[in-house]
Amino acid sequence: MALNATPAGSDTPPAAHEDPRWRAIRDRDRSADGRFVYAVVTTGVYCRPSCGARLPRPQNVRFLGGPDEARAAGFRPCKRCLPDDQSPPQRQAAAIAAACRMLEDSSAATPLAQVAARIGMSRYHFQRVFKSITGLTPKAYQQARRRDRMQVELQRERTVTDAIYEAGFNSTSRFYDQVGKVLGMTPSDYRNRGSGQRIRYTVAASALGPMLVAATDRGVCAIELSDEPAELVERLRRRFGNAQLSDGDAEFARMVAAVVDFVDQPSRGLDLPLDVKGTVFQHRVWQALQQIPLGETISYAQLALRVGQPQAVRAVARACASNPVALAVPCHRVVGSDGALRGYRWGVARKRALLERERDVRTGTSAAPSAALAALDTSE
Repeated sequence: MALNATPAGSDTPPAAHEDPRWRAIRDRDRSADGRFVYAVVTTGVYCRPSCGARLPRPQNVRFLGGPDEARAAGFRPCKRCLPDDQSPPQRQAAAIAAACRMLEDSSAATPLAQVAARIGMSRYHFQRVFKSITGLTPKAYQQARRRDRMQVELQRERTVTDAIYEAGFNSTSRFYDQVGKVLGMTPSDYRNRGSGQRIRYTVAASALGPMLVAATDRGVCAIELSDEPAELVERLRRRFGNAQLSDGDAEFARMVAAVVDFVDQPSRGLDLPLDVKGTVFQHRVWQALQQIPLGETISYAQLALRVGQPQAVRAVARACASNPVALAVPCHRVVGSDGALRGYRWGVARKRALLERERDVRTGTSAAPSAALAALDTSE
């Protein structure tokens, strides 16, 4: 759909000025290549967002999903940016995806020089590009995949020794050197769904309704919100199975107070030790969430770009929905591309309340409880 004509005194029409796709074209953003193409109606040519050609007038631009759609609409490819071909970032992403498959398919530690050679890169360049795309070094990625396989093998009722070798550890001593990083508990405890693991928890009153906070000896493992305290406790019991649940001590009470206070005083921040388990991809998303400043929001598409997976918007949304520690990993700061509040597992009313309170703090507005907090519908 063509954009509206430029109003007098404005360089770009309101619609284009607000559209992140236009900003990507204006900035020649290479990270946007592959997400869409744009066509210029006055020339009949379509380009990738990073094309170095002269910037078109925004009212002459049409945004299209890809080359196929552009050709079907009667446009021809630009001879400068060759939008039908893969861009350099796309080629790099494809090569790193192939490297990830090599690291995942191998049951033993694969020499990184060998993986780099097979995708046509030097070892140094491979390590640099791999980290820029995945957020992890190749070695850390390989270790994380072995951890994931170890968790699966232990759930198959194997002996611990069998599970160690099936997961790709070449010796039991090497595994036990890393056991804390791999599972967060002993392998036998993990296989028995946390049997023998002590988890302290409490349900406290907060401005968002009943809030459960739980922690292992390593850190906070759950922050949950609900309308019913009993439901919160039942969720915890289902999740941790055979773990020993107990009341917290004074140190734990201070943790809980910090979480509760954060709702009313978000400027204090929430820096707590965490003990959360998830896939490699989920951890990358959760780490990126923790980098969003107080009072700011980003879209799911922008978050996907930050974790180096621009096509994985739905997977990013699922990772946000799987976040086990509300507030500490601020998934409430992610919104739809149009700014709409979507998909908060603890209720959109709570998401709105949190964001309004954080914006009040950021802009220096009165510290009184926000209207959203005061009118929170806990029946949602």
